Amino acid sequence: MNVTVENLAPCKKLVRFEIDAQAVDAAFETVTKDYMRQAALPGFRPGKAPRDMVLKKYEKDIEDEAKRKLIGDAYRQGVKDQKLKVVGYPDIEEIQFGRGKALQFAATLETAPEFEVPDYRGLPAKRTTTTVTASDIEHALEALRGQRAQFETVDRPVQAGDFVVIDYTGACEGKPITEWAPVARGLTEQKNFWVEVKPESFIPGFTPQLVGAKAGDKRTVTVDFPADFVTAQVAGKQGVYAVEIVEVKQRILPDLDDAFARSFEAENLDRLREGVRSDLQNELNLKQKTSIRNQVVKALLGKVNVDLPESTVQAETKSVVYDIVAENQRRGITKELIDQQKEQIYAAANQSAKERVKAGFVFRRIAEREGIRVPPEELNARIVTLAQGYQMAPEKFIKELEKRDGVGEIYHQLLSEKVVDFLQEHAKIEEVAPAAEPRAPAPSAA
Repeated sequence: MNVTVENLAPCKKLVRFEIDAQAVDAAFETVTKDYMRQAALPGFRPGKAPRDMVLKKYEKDIEDEAKRKLIGDAYRQGVKDQKLKVVGYPDIEEIQFGRGKALQFAATLETAPEFEVPDYRGLPAKRTTTTVTASDIEHALEALRGQRAQFETVDRPVQAGDFVVIDYTGACEGKPITEWAPVARGLTEQKNFWVEVKPESFIPGFTPQLVGAKAGDKRTVTVDFPADFVTAQVAGKQGVYAVEIVEVKQRILPDLDDAFARSFEAENLDRLREGVRSDLQNELNLKQKTSIRNQVVKALLGKVNVDLPESTVQAETKSVVYDIVAENQRRGITKELIDQQKEQIYAAANQSAKERVKAGFVFRRIAEREGIRVPPEELNARIVTLAQGYQMAPEKFIKELEKRDGVGEIYHQLLSEKVVDFLQEHAKIEEVAPAAEPRAPAPSAA
């Protein structure tokens, strides 16, 4: 067999194969004998039909099987001999094939990129030496009080900090906002809409204009949509709203006492504070760990400049786009609004995909060097956990994964996590003090 390799582009090659006629005829003969042993023709017992009759009936099948076997075996052997690290699937083009002829075919394929693995021990990272403060604990307790708040309807004018229930309709330059942004129905009209009276609620500057109004009052509210407003069609424009106050509600917070603590299954308030401190500390530890991991990965990838296989990047881009769209849908963003942003979504997904693909190749090279592996029991445990998340039996979940090489994806996810663990363990971490809060200027003397 003769194999030649031509570089078409970075990570893209054209591999030409030629198998001599003698090997082609030998493959035909092997497949023909297999058919003769199995063929069941009228008037003959299986395996006893004459050769010429078997050839007449199964010639096309024999030819297809011989071709498949020859190309498959030659491709695998050629890739191995040429030490090609193929990614994805090859595009096979048949050039010449037949009895008594040399088989010639070509495979266009993409390969893993070649690059020098940089030093990956001692990557720099900074860890902010922050601690949980008494203020943090009080803030968290206030948030818990907010979860147990009661809302009492009051017969008085609206005050800052109240919640109001309102009906409203909005216009922009004299036209309903839906004429500017058809999918922005919530900006145009709502009934029984709850909103807290504070400057940034709903649309910046909207709710302070309701202060002093009572239930049943009507007000005209004028707002300036910010330049970076989520609904781009009205960003920077002025909106005018006709608002009717339906109800004024005062938020009543529970007392911070032992009874309150017991509502969160704590023995008393002191124990609740201890639990809150522990939760905040765990959250802080996780935040610091995540920051360090992100820093060392960024430092590592910044040392690698490499061309990436186009098909791998495109496949990963599709996956990222799917994730972004799914997340936006979970947040309640409409399909129409997502479609309007599809170019920006694709651009962001493509950039993210390139970073992921690049990281994947670098991580695998490091794993090879350091002998990092994922034991079968860890892979199985992750699959079971994911199956539980999807509320599927593990066996059924594995079958679904196998349809799209999902087991391999999970293996490489775990492998990447282990490599990042290794990078973090060997990182050069600098402890730094938290940035000082900006101080307000001292008042000047009159």
